[in-house]
Amino acid sequence: MGNHALDLNPPDAVFHITTHASDWLFSMFSFNTLVLLLVIGLTLTRPRGTRLFHNLAVIILTTTSIAYFSMASDLGAAGIDTEFRETGAPATRQIWYVRYIQWFITFPLLLLSLLLTTGLSVSDILTTLFMSEVVVICGLVGSLVHSTYKWAYFTFGTVALFYVWYSLLVNGPRTSSPGGGAFRTGYWLSAGYVSFMLLTYPICWACSEGSNLITPTDEMIWYGILDLITGPVFLSFFLFQLRAVDYESFGFASGKYSDAVAAPVRPTKAQEAGAV
Repeated sequence: MGNHALDLNPPDAVFHITTHASDWLFSMFSFNTLVLLLVIGLTLTRPRGTRLFHNLAVIILTTTSIAYFSMASDLGAAGIDTEFRETGAPATRQIWYVRYIQWFITFPLLLLSLLLTTGLSVSDILTTLFMSEVVVICGLVGSLVHSTYKWAYFTFGTVALFYVWYSLLVNGPRTSSPGGGAFRTGYWLSAGYVSFMLLTYPICWACSEGSNLITPTDEMIWYGILDLITGPVFLSFFLFQLRAVDYESFGFASGKYSDAVAAPVRPTKAQEAGAV
């Protein structure tokens, strides 16, 4: 018995990750954690009241780091019967529910970061965030189903993803941008970047959890690259685009009770008359 994570936490499925996949996942965990520490440091250098997007990035990167540590340690997976097999004998495949927990938290927060730079109403933003949760939940449920019914959940999730694309590429850009369009170019670059990357996730799902065409090790490499590009790489690009934008142009307000207390209160006319 060695000291590798797969020795200490042995896989419980026929198709499972290898030690090479575990090493790759630990590398991803290390890189995510490094970027997380850098973003935390950058956040602390910014004045209070201008940290919203940086704080969202911290939450996303923290969640991703924990998820990748879990997967690298061969934790957070369940053995599920596969629909398609290389042989006729029954076989199980590792399905990583911890990854879907990660996406359930990070996907809507990533969209929230983007949509807050548009003029979309709160109801439109909330609906888009809900649809992003539908995408993740359908992916999880579909991966846990071993029959052809899993493709129904794949379809449900894809339809919800079309709504997310519509919000990012159509509904969001046609609203009036805060600050007279100071971030419009940055938004188009960021939304196009994310929208293209979202196209690749269903393809990976169909080849891995869906049809069992690629091994769990290949799945980890593929998803890892996608999460790398849409996670720390994109967040670094997005925060860089925001560096020169005046936060006051977004019209954000903290809504804290202390703000209301600090604001001067003008006496009413009746009070002024009574004082006279």
